[in-house]
Amino acid sequence: MDQPDDGLWGWILPALVVFGTAAVLAIVAVFAVRAVRRGPAARRRAAEATEAAGAALVRLDDAIEDLELEVGLSGALYGGGAPASLRRARMTAQHTRDAAFAAYRELTDPGTLPTAAARGAQDVQRRVETATRTIEAARSEHRAWISTHVSAADQIAAAERHLDELAARVGDPTALLRDLAQRAEADEWVDAERAVQSVTEALAEARGHLKAARSKAADPSRSALEDLALGERALRRADASAQLMEEAHRQVVQAGLAVSGELEAARDAVRSAAGVRDALDPDDADRLGDEIRVASDELARIAPTAARRPVTANEQIARVRERLDAALADARTAQQRLRGARTALPGTLAAARSAVSRAEAAVPPHTRGLDSRVRLDAAREELAAARQMQDPVAALDAARRAIRHAEDAKALADYARLGQ
Repeated sequence: MDQPDDGLWGWILPALVVFGTAAVLAIVAVFAVRAVRRGPAARRRAAEATEAAGAALVRLDDAIEDLELEVGLSGALYGGGAPASLRRARMTAQHTRDAAFAAYRELTDPGTLPTAAARGAQDVQRRVETATRTIEAARSEHRAWISTHVSAADQIAAAERHLDELAARVGDPTALLRDLAQRAEADEWVDAERAVQSVTEALAEARGHLKAARSKAADPSRSALEDLALGERALRRADASAQLMEEAHRQVVQAGLAVSGELEAARDAVRSAAGVRDALDPDDADRLGDEIRVASDELARIAPTAARRPVTANEQIARVRERLDAALADARTAQQRLRGARTALPGTLAAARSAVSRAEAAVPPHTRGLDSRVRLDAAREELAAARQMQDPVAALDAARRAIRHAEDAKALADYARLGQ
């Protein structure tokens, strides 16, 4: 009677040993593969690949800045738009750069596996280097055409026309500062003051280099190309500084017009929050009541100086609204959230534009700070998305993310500058 059982166990036990051993080996293999993917060697390879991709991305970003200058100047030479090859190269490179910045942010996310990060970094580097070569080929082709068909004198004349147009657009920049002084305290338009100084210096430098280039072009034994190139770079700085100057002025003017309405909208939000609090349980009502008191105190502190410090006031009001919205998140109905987002969105968008402008001023072209560029690109992306979204709640969230990214970009740029 025992023989069948003995035979059965004689078959089952070896099978269990075989399958158990296989299962253990499979588990060990899984853990070994996971350890390899997450181990020090994998992290080192990922860091090296990511660093190489970042360096290539910085080079592409700088090349696009240089290409922007060449496209503008070539338009003056051709008496119209830039050559099609330059425009195509610029468009392709811009799309590649924007996609690469987004991919780079994913690579540096702490949750990304080192092996995935290494593969992604290599892909980013390949795409970026292809776009960089496209730019270089288009610029080489353009320079060859210029050297054959356009004289140095023609190039200088085109740069001089650009200089005259820019100087006419800038006019008297000190008049802009006088207007700002009447509207707001000096610390509200520090960026405008710096931009005025920068545009004045860059225009004078461009004038000097182009004058020297004109003098050398008249002498066949001398080359005007170096002075022409320096003059063109000074013109680019002047153009960028003029845009910053105009944007800083616009921000102060618009903030001054909007600040009283933003204050009133914030007070309405506080009153609405008080109505929500009355319908809550005692513990939740107490917590919300604390936040309402903080918001009320902040608004009372902001109000007396808001008229003379409108940009700062609007940014502070946006932070008050964000904190109050977070406290109300679970208690508000969908309709209340929608109504609150509609009233908070204009001021938050203005605050986001201000934050992005400050970050752009702090992260000039041809700087080495990759992290600040990545954050600035993310801020621009979120701000653009916020402007296009139809849903006020989603747009408000995007605008708030833009503010945080822009503040991070500026902080990183400031820190990098201190370390130089």
